[in-house]
Amino acid sequence: MVIGAMASTSGTSAQTGVIVTHPNRGKPVARATRATVVLLLLVSTALILIVTIGGWGMLEGGIPILLAWAIIYLLMAFFAGRWSRGVLPMAAALALLLLVFALVAAPSWFARDKAGYVQPSLNAGLLGVLTLVIIPVQLLLIAFAMRGFQQGWNIELEQLDPHADRDMLAHSA
Repeated sequence: MVIGAMASTSGTSAQTGVIVTHPNRGKPVARATRATVVLLLLVSTALILIVTIGGWGMLEGGIPILLAWAIIYLLMAFFAGRWSRGVLPMAAALALLLLVFALVAAPSWFARDKAGYVQPSLNAGLLGVLTLVIIPVQLLLIAFAMRGFQQGWNIELEQLDPHADRDMLAHSA
């Protein structure tokens, strides 16, 4: 697969005839973890945006924060897709924070689903359910991000290019 080949080598380094490879990126479990982290970040972004847009009139001061959160999650999904191991602990930390916010916010959406309250664009009960769905998604994101961090996506090995001229390699050393 082209993506796997491109992800496992970063080309030649400053030394002529040396190829830098990333052996852990070619493993199926690492690829599956990366895909899962990207998917969970995208699902989280979609849920955040649905709750934000659906409850726009009721979220008094939280709209800029939630929009920034969605943008940050999209950036993290982009960098995780490019094998950036550094975003994984940040994704886990933000997921934990969002999990706490969702735990606190869900009951208030259900409390608003009664007579006498102004209803948001989406039904308050539906927004409460979507807020509850955020919780297990964030738990999964924490687990998979930390698993990806343990897999060593950043490990590099330098290997001699089999197509390089041996005489040129001897003179460059």
